[in-house]
Amino acid sequence: MAGLLRFGSLAPKTKNLVVAGGLTTFVFGVYFYTMRAVGGTDELQIAIDKFEEQKSKN
Repeated sequence: MAGLLRFGSLAPKTKNLVVAGGLTTFVFGVYFYTMRAVGGTDELQIAIDKFEEQKSKN
């Protein structure tokens, strides 16, 4: 609770900047984590390519 009391002594604009910085950091963290997780492998494209190869052989 002591951390919140120190936060209360800041000016309103400073509080807003701290909150905005924290939210921005969180949003970018989630974005980059998601892009890395989704873009890390291309398993779907590999499966499509294999399917197309088998389709063209038949």
